[in-house]
Amino acid sequence: MTAPATAAADDSAADRRRLARGGGLSFLGSALSALLGFAATVVITRSLGDAGAGQVLQLIAVITIALSFGRLGMDSVGVWLLPRLGEAPQRIRPAVTLQLGVALLGGGAAALVVALALPQLATGIDPDLLRSAAAVLPAGCVMLVALAALRGLGGLRGYVLIGSVVLPSTRVLALLAAALLVATPLALGLAWALPLIPLAVIAVVVLLRRVRASAPPPGSGAGRPRRASWIPDRGLTRQSLGYALPRTLSAVLEQGLLWLDVIIVGALAGSAAAGDYGAASRLIAAGLIIDTALRVVVAPRFSALLHAGRRSETEALYRTAASWLVLFSAPIYLLLAVFAPLVLTWFGEGFGDGATALMILCAGAIVTFLAGNVHSLLLMSGRSGWAAANKAIVLALNVTANLLLVPVFGITGAAAAWAGAMLLDAVLAGVQVRLLLGIRPALGHVLGALLVPLVLVGAPALLLRWALGATLPALLLSIGVGGAALLVWARLDGRRHHLDELTAAFRRRS
Repeated sequence: MTAPATAAADDSAADRRRLARGGGLSFLGSALSALLGFAATVVITRSLGDAGAGQVLQLIAVITIALSFGRLGMDSVGVWLLPRLGEAPQRIRPAVTLQLGVALLGGGAAALVVALALPQLATGIDPDLLRSAAAVLPAGCVMLVALAALRGLGGLRGYVLIGSVVLPSTRVLALLAAALLVATPLALGLAWALPLIPLAVIAVVVLLRRVRASAPPPGSGAGRPRRASWIPDRGLTRQSLGYALPRTLSAVLEQGLLWLDVIIVGALAGSAAAGDYGAASRLIAAGLIIDTALRVVVAPRFSALLHAGRRSETEALYRTAASWLVLFSAPIYLLLAVFAPLVLTWFGEGFGDGATALMILCAGAIVTFLAGNVHSLLLMSGRSGWAAANKAIVLALNVTANLLLVPVFGITGAAAAWAGAMLLDAVLAGVQVRLLLGIRPALGHVLGALLVPLVLVGAPALLLRWALGATLPALLLSIGVGGAALLVWARLDGRRHHLDELTAAFRRRS
């Protein structure tokens, strides 16, 4: 092996170790966040029933979409731009100032739209609920952008602690208090939203400490001290906004894909149907823990590698992350699909109507994950415009399919529309990454990874469901049998997907 090839192989191995270490921390945070998010949904559904829960889940959908607009793409700018400023650390301070300032303005604009415009539309959501929750949007946008900048500067621990531990924990406690004191949609909606305000302050403080450690203070270099080191210049502003504007559209459309169907179901089929579908779709969101954990780590690394022109290392990291995504996420969705009737009863009576929808959503998620973190790869290459165009096409398909299918098939039609839209989104991004970046998706390698959980988790779960029914003992046995089988496989054949490096990283961390 030549010296350049050896160096490239060493760099790829180092990237996999970095992915394993950071992914492990991010996974723990994402898993806890998903568990607490599930607990929050259970508190909402059991306190209010499907109709009242539908109101709150529709509100969460509106606030989430509004947050994606109000950030104005500055969260993606932080993850994309800040890792590239290692050679010019004096630009970090003005970059962070710009990102937080734009987020504050965008959050204020989003709050006005939600408070003044949406109550005039026939959304089916209580106008008082919309007006009250809109006040948190400026703080929420600042918090999310501050966390993204922290992540871009390598502050993964703070990012995980605030965003994945403190925020969902505070929400669950606030929801429990509201459910015990005043179990109304308004009380629980505010309990979900209000924690964004104090955590925005905490996130900004932690970010500023990280910035001071990463960037030199004014006048630390040779020559005359800079007069306003926190103020962005025209070049930095133009660079940031040029990337952010298409990403804003992309982010709004992306959240629209995740949440708009809940609003459409509520408008076409009523709040009770929105509650049933919202509960099922929240289980899918809870299953995104692996995707979230890996994306948090790989996105800044993709940006740095692509900026340095290291395509082969980028492709190697992308393939490893894709196989890990399928190996660790598919078992979650397989178990959710097989035991859908049981899992939905945890939300309370009346939610079992979403079982078929949950099965379809799980199948769509598994197929979509075959593309790996392809969306992060496209964004970190600077092609935010391409990503926005993809989301526009996919959202148009999703809305059209919902309008056609929901009146006929109800929430099952909404699930089919979402699954089809997600598949198209992955295909578009995969083709563009191949054509624009020259990075191949290695579908055969990822399909081999998918075969492992299908055989070791899916098949035993189906047999136990057939023998014992959709019961808690059957689910627990499926988890035990599937988990043991995966551990044995990882020991015997895990090296094929670099699981030995993942295990070694956890041992070193311990």
